[in-house]
Amino acid sequence: MLTILHQDDHLVAIHKPAGLLVHRSELDRHETRFAVQLLRDQLGRHVHPVHRLDRGTSGVLLFALDKETARLAGAQFERQAVDKTYLAVVRGHPQEAGRIDHALSRRRDDAEWVGDDASDAPQAAVTDYRRLATCELPHAVDRYPTSRYALVALTPHTGRRHQLRRHLKHIAHPIVGDATFGKGRHNRFFQQQFDCHRMLLHCARLQLVHPHLGTPLRLVAAPDGTFAAVLDALHWRAALPDWLGPI
Repeated sequence: MLTILHQDDHLVAIHKPAGLLVHRSELDRHETRFAVQLLRDQLGRHVHPVHRLDRGTSGVLLFALDKETARLAGAQFERQAVDKTYLAVVRGHPQEAGRIDHALSRRRDDAEWVGDDASDAPQAAVTDYRRLATCELPHAVDRYPTSRYALVALTPHTGRRHQLRRHLKHIAHPIVGDATFGKGRHNRFFQQQFDCHRMLLHCARLQLVHPHLGTPLRLVAAPDGTFAAVLDALHWRAALPDWLGPI
C-alpha cells in the first residue's frame, strides 16, 4: 500500500518510495510496478500524475483525480509557481548556502515528442541550496585519508530534467547513490557501510495553490527507511528542518 499524505475530491498526494517508477517507461520495459497503477488500484479510480520524480527519488508525489485538475495543477509547475524542497546527502562539504545558476542541455525521455522545432540548446536552470549538517568519516574512500559528506536542502527554481542531480555534480558535490551523475566509490562505500542501495535524494515538501479552492496546499513527507537510517547513523536527525515534524 502506498502511503497517502493528502486526499480530497480533486487531488491525492503520496509518499513515493525510492525505486518506484511513476509510470511505464520504454527504458524500463521489464518493470511491472508503477505509482500510477498502484495508486489507481488502491483508490479504485483513475489518477493523473501532476509532475514527476525520478525513479530513485523518494518523497511527495502529487496526482489529480480528473483531467481538468491535472491541467490546472500542472500549469503551476510549468509556471514554476510551486515551491519545492528536497533533501540530499552529498559528497564533500559545500558552502553553507549558495545558488547554482547553470544552464542545462535538454535531456529527453522516451515519452517526449521530438518535433522539427525541438531544440537541444542549454536551458536556464537555477537551484538554491543550504547546508544542514556535515560529517567526516575515518575512511579513505577516494584519494584522501578521510571522507566528507553533507546533508543539504535544495530548492529548484526551474524544472529541468535531472536538474538537482546535474547541478550537484556541477559544483563537485554529487548526490550519494546517484549511479548516473555520482561517484561510484562513494556510492559503493554507502552500500557497504550503511547497507544503502538507493539514491539519497528526497522530495520533502511541495507548496502550491489548490487549483479549485484557491487556498495554500502544503504537502510534507519526512525521509523514512534507508534514508532515515543513514541520517541516524550520521547523527543528523536533529539537523532536519522543524517543518518536517518527527521521523
